[in-house]
Amino acid sequence: MQTYVALLYSIVLGEGRRVVMSDLRAMTEGLGLNNPRTLVATGNLVFETKETEIAALERRLETAFQKTFGRHVDIIVRRAEDWLKLAAGNPFPAESAATADQVAVRVMREPVPAEAVAALEAYVGKDERMQAVGGDIWIAFSRETPSSRLLAAASHKRLGVGTSRNWNTVRRLAEMVGE
Repeated sequence: MQTYVALLYSIVLGEGRRVVMSDLRAMTEGLGLNNPRTLVATGNLVFETKETEIAALERRLETAFQKTFGRHVDIIVRRAEDWLKLAAGNPFPAESAATADQVAVRVMREPVPAEAVAALEAYVGKDERMQAVGGDIWIAFSRETPSSRLLAAASHKRLGVGTSRNWNTVRRLAEMVGE
């Protein structure tokens, strides 16, 4: 069995509706995926199944989500070892230790092209840092400048399908798959 991490992008369903994590776990079990676990109520899922192509898992999960919850949501899947590599590649360890909620990674379905990373440089604030690692974008935000232009610039339209998670979530998911 292989362990996978699935990240759901923007699981807000609309006025008065939300995704209940027990329903997400039930949906996952209905697909024949084993031992589904969620982390916080923002669409972080860990499960096991036989070795499967990532794109096929993403399509299965997205189709099931649409059927179950009535809305399409992009879902990005990584193998456990790839998630552990992502966590270990955090280029901002000092910032993560000091202010874990201010460090985030935009986890991408496809690696961000170098020209898109270069274009993002123009949006990095004076108290922010950004670095591409393994096709994903790491950002250390500033508490001094709470509204970041970089956050808005790191969009689907500019970078492709991806979703952001802060260091607390990245670390806790790494702990879940490393057990």
